[in-house]
Amino acid sequence: MSNDQENTKAQVNAEIQAPVEPVQETEAPATELAEQEPTVEELQAKLAEAEQKAQENWDKAVRTVAEMDNLRKRTQRDLESAHKFALENFAKALLPVLDSLVLGLQAATGDSPEVQKFREGSELTLKQFEAAFDKFHIEAIDPLGQPFNAEQHQAMMVQEIEGAAPNSVVNVFQKGYSLNGRLLRPAMVVVAKAPQKPETMPPIIDEQA
Repeated sequence: MSNDQENTKAQVNAEIQAPVEPVQETEAPATELAEQEPTVEELQAKLAEAEQKAQENWDKAVRTVAEMDNLRKRTQRDLESAHKFALENFAKALLPVLDSLVLGLQAATGDSPEVQKFREGSELTLKQFEAAFDKFHIEAIDPLGQPFNAEQHQAMMVQEIEGAAPNSVVNVFQKGYSLNGRLLRPAMVVVAKAPQKPETMPPIIDEQA
C-alpha cells in the first residue's frame, strides 16, 4: 500500500471516531409564548361573536321560511280566486241574453199553436240556462218578501204598501246574480216604507170661555 493511501485511510478513521457535538435547540423566550396564547377574555369575546352570528343566521333562516310559506299561501289563494272567478266576465255577458229571453217569454201571450211552441222552447232554454248556472255556481238573487240588503239589492223606488213590513222587498224588477258569492249584479227592487202617521190638529182653545 502506498503512503498516500495510508494517509487517506487514517484521515477517514479520525473523522469517524471524532465525537459529534449535539446541536443546541434555540428555545423561544417564555414571554413570546405567553403573547401567542389567547386570553380567557379574548376566547369569551370570540365565543360571544360566534353565538351572535349564529343567532343572526338562524333569524334569517326563520324569516326566509316564513316568507316562502306566505308566498306559497298567497299563490294558492290567487290560483283559487282565478279558478273561481275566471267566468265572471263571461257570466256578466250572458245575463242580458237571459233577461231578453225572460222578457220574451213574459210577452208571449195567447193560445195559438205558434205561441205555445215559442213558450215551450223558451222555457226549455231557461232550464238549460239554470242548469249551466248551477254547474258553475252562478246563483240568482230573487229577494221578494225579504228584508232589503244594500249589498245585494238596488232600490229603484220606495213605496208605502199596506200590510208589507217596512224596509222589505215588495217587487223585483230584475233578478240579481252572484258567482261563488261575488256579486255580478244587484237585484233591482221596490222597497216598502212605513206608513206615515196622520197629522193631528192641535186642540182649539175657546178664548171666550
